[in-house]
Amino acid sequence: MNSLRCLAVALTFGAAAIAAAPASAQEDSFVLKRIKERSAINIGHREASIPFSYIGSEGKPIGYSIDLCMKIVDRIKETLETPNLAVKFVPVTGQTRIPLMANGTIDLECGSTTNNLTRSKQVDYLAITFIAGTKLATKKNSGIKEIEDLKGKTIAVPLGTTNEKAIKSIVEEKKLDVKIVNVKDMPQGWLALETGRADAFATDNVLLYGLISKAKNPEQYEVTGRFLSYDPYGIMIPRHDSTFRLLGNTVLADLMRSGEINALYDRWFNPGLTDIRMPLENTLKTAFEIQALPY
Repeated sequence: MNSLRCLAVALTFGAAAIAAAPASAQEDSFVLKRIKERSAINIGHREASIPFSYIGSEGKPIGYSIDLCMKIVDRIKETLETPNLAVKFVPVTGQTRIPLMANGTIDLECGSTTNNLTRSKQVDYLAITFIAGTKLATKKNSGIKEIEDLKGKTIAVPLGTTNEKAIKSIVEEKKLDVKIVNVKDMPQGWLALETGRADAFATDNVLLYGLISKAKNPEQYEVTGRFLSYDPYGIMIPRHDSTFRLLGNTVLADLMRSGEINALYDRWFNPGLTDIRMPLENTLKTAFEIQALPY
């Protein structure tokens, strides 16, 4: 009888603990608490980071990173028991994304942001969801195959990105006679290449493939040269909130363990809705396998 009573008490406390989990998570996480108070989650997105985060034909943000973030939003709704939680999309650029995250305007940043140690002084990241690298986009008849071929020429790079740092570092190290023109975003950089104001545009290789796939005359352009940097992408979140980070990483680990993230990858890259045709590389496949952490 005593053992049955103990079992009943244990089950009662267990049920109470499970029922209290959402409230506990909310109390432990200032981000979840903020979302609950706003009755909305604010998602930072890029407008032309194809195919990660861009404006689709219906005028709404779509892409690989957006799909992943919406999986996290579903878990947030479950955790906070708010099925009607509003989702507000906030456009960001390479210059505004970190300040808007740091000041609390956005709760998730779903774009094409490189996870590096310098940025981690201001923001935090979830698990790696893509691995890219800096390359050059040029016109096929330009004769430019490597950055060294840009002697006396102009290269456009997005301001405030790891690509900018990589290009400036190589130009300084090799003392190359290259004029660097900063642009605010992908469309401006592509326009500079398209109109001849720049001889090359440097950003992550996958973004270049995306821009070419959407160009007026895609057959005129190519992605060329060696990798000038390696850039692991991650969904950016606020610092100092381990509970919120755990929630996001749990969602991503579930997707990686089940293989669902591979299907999401193929939807956007292989061949992809924009016909990018980038099969899943072994490096990223291994990253998914390693980050599929067990419970």
